[in-house]
Amino acid sequence: MRIRCAAAVTAAAFFICLGARAQSVADFYAGRKITVVVGSDAGGGYDTQARLMARHLGRFMPGSPSLVVQNMPGAGSINAANFLYALAPKDGTAIGLIQRTLLSANLTRQKGVRFEVAKFNWIGNLASEVPLFVSWHTSPIKTVRDLFAHEMVMGGGGPTSDSEVQARMLNALIGTKIKIVSGYAGQAEIQLAMERGEVEAIGGWSWSNLKARNPTYLSEHKVNILLQGALARAEDLPDVPTPFDFVKSDEARKVLELFYAQQKVARPIVAPPDVPAERLAALRHAFDRMTEDAAYRAEAAKLKLETSAGSYRSIEAVIAIIAATPPAIAAKYSALNNP
Repeated sequence: MRIRCAAAVTAAAFFICLGARAQSVADFYAGRKITVVVGSDAGGGYDTQARLMARHLGRFMPGSPSLVVQNMPGAGSINAANFLYALAPKDGTAIGLIQRTLLSANLTRQKGVRFEVAKFNWIGNLASEVPLFVSWHTSPIKTVRDLFAHEMVMGGGGPTSDSEVQARMLNALIGTKIKIVSGYAGQAEIQLAMERGEVEAIGGWSWSNLKARNPTYLSEHKVNILLQGALARAEDLPDVPTPFDFVKSDEARKVLELFYAQQKVARPIVAPPDVPAERLAALRHAFDRMTEDAAYRAEAAKLKLETSAGSYRSIEAVIAIIAATPPAIAAKYSALNNP
């Protein structure tokens, strides 16, 4: 009888403590704002998905905090990642959406990186993406075959941005002739530059973003879709080749596979190091509930955004693949990431 009473008291104490802890998380977030730092400029695919998340995530958080988006473009999201790692509050009131190439930033030893990927707290992945290389309708580059015969001028968001890294890889590993004009703040500015005739093309443009934000580009044939950056062809782009259709060596294939594995976690949501465990758990649980929510998915469908989300474990799995990269492949990959 004494043992049963002791067990009952212990169980009751456990559930009381658990309830108090849950209540403390709710008390902390009640009336607060969570800042969502986006490592890209306003108007692009990352920004669009961050703002969609900001409209819904608070509904699933204890205390129902509001979310506000802060754009911090530059250096392929390195600026935003550095801020989140060292300067942002570590109390659960700051999270970020950074470019997927930063998952391998320590492997490639990119300039300006002042963070350790392994010490970040991952919350979840908003979507997998298919990045495209497209040319404007006035460009003489009409098909992927033209990319091997003629130079194509592409706008870039900086040497470490997803589009520029991908273009350098394609040039080096399959023989395309992409000339990069660097220095644009982000995808939206590159798009305007393409329309004005400053550049001929955009690289790494999300297929879902193109469909959602510029459907007339497709219906009015204003762009030529040249190549899709993916491990396999998307179901709705069956006739658009991937880089693997042109790769000629096993080393090149492995380098490309390492790069495109990151497309599986195309929209990673991250929190700074040292966020209290119970608040991190609340953020992860809220994220998972949000991505399954009917209202969230309905708005995403209306915006024509991908909803192939994943938990924080999907990001950690890709990071594990990157960490296990053989030295020779890592050296080649690093060289292409650091021009």
